[in-house]
Amino acid sequence: MAAPQIPNLNTLRRGTGPNRSFGRGRGAPSSSLSNHLKEEDEKAKDQIVQQTDQDASISRLGAVELGYLDDPFAKLFATGPGQRKFPIINRGPRRQIISLGAGSDTRFFRLSSLRKSQQQQEQEQEQHASPTLPPFVYHELDFPSNTHQKITTIARSLTFTSLISPGYTISEDGTSLSSSTYHIHALDLRDLASPTNPSALQLERAVDRNLPTLLISECCLVYLPPDQADAVVDYFTKHLFPPSSPSHHPPTNPPSSQNTQQKQTQRPLVLILYEPLHPYDAFGKTMVRNLAARGIVLQTLHRYGSREAQRERLWARGLVGGVGVRTVDEIWEAEPLPDSLAVPGGDKGEVGEVGWSVGIGEKERERVGALEMVDEVEEWRLLAGHYCVAWGWRDGKPPPGEGGGCF
Repeated sequence: MAAPQIPNLNTLRRGTGPNRSFGRGRGAPSSSLSNHLKEEDEKAKDQIVQQTDQDASISRLGAVELGYLDDPFAKLFATGPGQRKFPIINRGPRRQIISLGAGSDTRFFRLSSLRKSQQQQEQEQEQHASPTLPPFVYHELDFPSNTHQKITTIARSLTFTSLISPGYTISEDGTSLSSSTYHIHALDLRDLASPTNPSALQLERAVDRNLPTLLISECCLVYLPPDQADAVVDYFTKHLFPPSSPSHHPPTNPPSSQNTQQKQTQRPLVLILYEPLHPYDAFGKTMVRNLAARGIVLQTLHRYGSREAQRERLWARGLVGGVGVRTVDEIWEAEPLPDSLAVPGGDKGEVGEVGWSVGIGEKERERVGALEMVDEVEEWRLLAGHYCVAWGWRDGKPPPGEGGGCF
């Protein structure tokens, strides 16, 4: 699964870094004042991260208007007109999906609209087979300020509410939404680092542990300190969806493709990450420096800034069925396998890397290539080579020949 777009790192203009200086004066600040200033500093940093969602929303709308994406819902969440980016910026079953830091993402509505259309077509054709897209339940997690804004937009639009199952409820403070198919949870992901935190307990009650589950983090965990980001993933892989065997401890290193087969009985669990790579080369250093100037710090990048680090990260979090990493450039150039072959174990990657074959395909490349003229091909490849999609899974691998993958 490719991310909706490649973030425009050169146009993250919202917010400025919380850099404040104070004169020495005649005396040092009191401890209470120091604590207050520290709290205000942390709030400012959180707000900068929260505001990146609107940057992404406006960029997504620009990509829709140019024809890169088919997303009729993007304009309903954007707070301003779509921004046209340089062409290189735009390229870029019952089941359960949990999206971390979802913001104004419209994936639930796009999937629901697609499924509704498929069902209508089947009824018109008097076919009784299940729709191509199986039923699903969708959970979104984000800061209360972001969820409140999203829910306000949803509640006043029949376009959105018609796609949510009947009987949905909104919390009194307007920050949470719940229905049988769609949930918006107002919480700080850092609260999940402690499974006994009230936010973690609330999410635990809402999530169905018996469903095959896909976790999505699109440039979300990268904003957390590495240990906190790991703790968030552990909440899902080791607490909410614990391994089949209580005594399971993943080995230190990922296995080779020859010994990844494991007999598992638990429902499938998959994590897909979209994150930057390579902070130490010239482009990476520039990327980090430009974002830091705007108060945006990619906190996990230096620890997980390589393919191998991403693979080891996923394996250490208990995703022992297999792991894979592909740069956006590689995904753009690759050809997808037929659905019948696109199952775990079908990826001919490096030793120790197993996964789905991920590729855009020639037809889609031709379609996107016709939208805008791209002169900066080498620049595009440089940018695309600094972002990756990494994935890992555990349990639920289908027997050979069945196809369909975990999901």
